[in-house]
Amino acid sequence: MSIQGGITEQDIANYLANTPGFFERHAELLATVQLTSPHGQRAVSLQERQMEMLRERIKGLEQKIMEMIRYGQENVAIADRLHRITREILLTAAPAALPEVLLRTLRHEFMIPQAALRLWGVDETFAGLPFTVGVTDDIRSFAASLSGPYCGVNSGFEAMRWLDDPSSVASTALIPLRAGGKDAIGLLVLASPDPTRYTADLGTEFLLRIGEIASGALSRLLPLD
Repeated sequence: MSIQGGITEQDIANYLANTPGFFERHAELLATVQLTSPHGQRAVSLQERQMEMLRERIKGLEQKIMEMIRYGQENVAIADRLHRITREILLTAAPAALPEVLLRTLRHEFMIPQAALRLWGVDETFAGLPFTVGVTDDIRSFAASLSGPYCGVNSGFEAMRWLDDPSSVASTALIPLRAGGKDAIGLLVLASPDPTRYTADLGTEFLLRIGEIASGALSRLLPLD
């Protein structure tokens, strides 16, 4: 907006910003300037308006701090759950019991309605055990094609057959298991009747950690090199 003599509001704003002594020399202006309050149509002084702006800014900062505290508490809770799962795995002496211990603790700690896993390429000692049954070439190829966890709707994946009640699954997380981060040795399935539990835009960092823990533990079932 242009003011008398071609001076614009921006010119005035720049002058005041670069001349901090102006209001020291004209302190009376601070008391006479009247602004409209955003909380109604009453007029307030410049000082009052500044106080209102500061209160709003402080309120916004308080909300951000509360969010940070909440996220921090949630992260600590997740870390505690992962710690308990890892501890249960470490306390499991029999390798053949590891798949069931892993699934049981995952379901308990994270309240997962259904979970299942299958392994392949295991030592012949474990061949024929439940966690090796029902693995097809298609499932192996699918697991090998995953660069990370898949999250989304249940699209009739073959791995859903491993669950007790496949028809109730609305969303799922499929986590490839890898030996030393190389070839796929298995697939972990987490399933829920809630379509919003595992969505395509869900962050997978936490699921990656679960996959790494599970892969490390279950590698005890592979043949010794």
